[in-house]
Amino acid sequence: MNRHAYSDQEIGGVYRAIRERRDVRHFKPGPLEAGQLERFIGAAHNGPSVGLMQPWRFIRILNPTLRGAIHRHVNDERILTAQALGQRADEFMQLKVEGILSCAEVLVVGLMDQRENFVFGRRTMPEMDLASAACALQNFWLAARAEGIGVGWVSMFDPRQLRQLCAMPEGSQPIAVLCVGQVDEFYTAPMLELERWDKRRPVAEVMYVDSWGADT
Repeated sequence: MNRHAYSDQEIGGVYRAIRERRDVRHFKPGPLEAGQLERFIGAAHNGPSVGLMQPWRFIRILNPTLRGAIHRHVNDERILTAQALGQRADEFMQLKVEGILSCAEVLVVGLMDQRENFVFGRRTMPEMDLASAACALQNFWLAARAEGIGVGWVSMFDPRQLRQLCAMPEGSQPIAVLCVGQVDEFYTAPMLELERWDKRRPVAEVMYVDSWGADT
């Protein structure tokens, strides 16, 4: 037995959170419990980061006027996205893509400015700042799911406009609008799969051996 392993029950909980995590768009009224948001951000801040640069920054949106402005901007981008989809535009417009006005908390997550000063692990792949922040957001998502709280990652926005709305410094880059809140239930599968937009591919299609496309 591996002495570093968790108990079977703890292992099961980890895999259950991974399996049942969902990108949530439907929320019910009600605030988070005291301390929950702080725990989720703490989980995110424990995420791995290349060169320990910790590029993530969280802006909690409390001003209702600002929340409304973010919602209007996301909706404008939703319409532009539909136009870019061509034949699937009408199908796309039937999808619910955000819950900004109905969730308990809205967070804008961004990459910090002056990231060019961090070279460790980024000399040939500067995009590792984004990869690091994505790991942090996955931690946030899993912690929230474990506590029964829904999270939706909204990416339909113009980074320049969202940066301006949130008074972010030049050189920073918003990467997510997070909707966080109570839910009546979690989707039984990813929403886009339930809506038949696409489906999850089998592992065999995404895993190769030694060279791209080689079967396992």
